[in-house]
Amino acid sequence: MRNIRVVIAKPGLDGHDRGAKVIARALRDAGMEVIYTGLRQTPEQIVGAALQEDADVIGLSILSGAHNHICPRVIELLQTKDITDVLVVVGGIIPDVDVPKLNELGITGIFPPGTPMQVIVEFIRQHVRPAASAR
Repeated sequence: MRNIRVVIAKPGLDGHDRGAKVIARALRDAGMEVIYTGLRQTPEQIVGAALQEDADVIGLSILSGAHNHICPRVIELLQTKDITDVLVVVGGIIPDVDVPKLNELGITGIFPPGTPMQVIVEFIRQHVRPAASAR
């Protein structure tokens, strides 16, 4: 079994990536392979990177409030490419009122600022699809 591969992306125009870098390091320290795509990524670039990197997880860091636009587009692109075994998680400023919509999309890993790193690590370990971790 290989290490879990995670693409960490900073979509949209938000230029603050310290949190994304902290998460990337914590996941790396937990034994995962992490690919950080950098700032201002489009959903198309993010899904392309996940496909190219054979990712098990896409982690989106969104502080700009654009999650209601970006998350559905990422999910749509994954479905269009028939990628069904990639876990999508989101961290950042996500108002409670928006959580049910994200859950309906299949995004159940939603982590606000201050979430302990170990909670994120364990969520990914428990929810990465078995087929993905066996590739």
